Amino acid sequence: MHSEHFEQVKRYYTMKMWNETRVRNAVKMGWITESEFEEITGKSY
Repeated sequence: MHSEHFEQVKRYYTMKMWNETRVRNAVKMGWITESEFEEITGKSY
């Protein structure tokens, strides 16, 4: 089960509307988890 905003953040990142920094900020805001960041970007948080 993913966080409430996971699909939205993933879609924005995939469509290049958000960069890695914005996805990282989504973790800080509590929208997604650190592991979800890694799942979306393929990079370590």
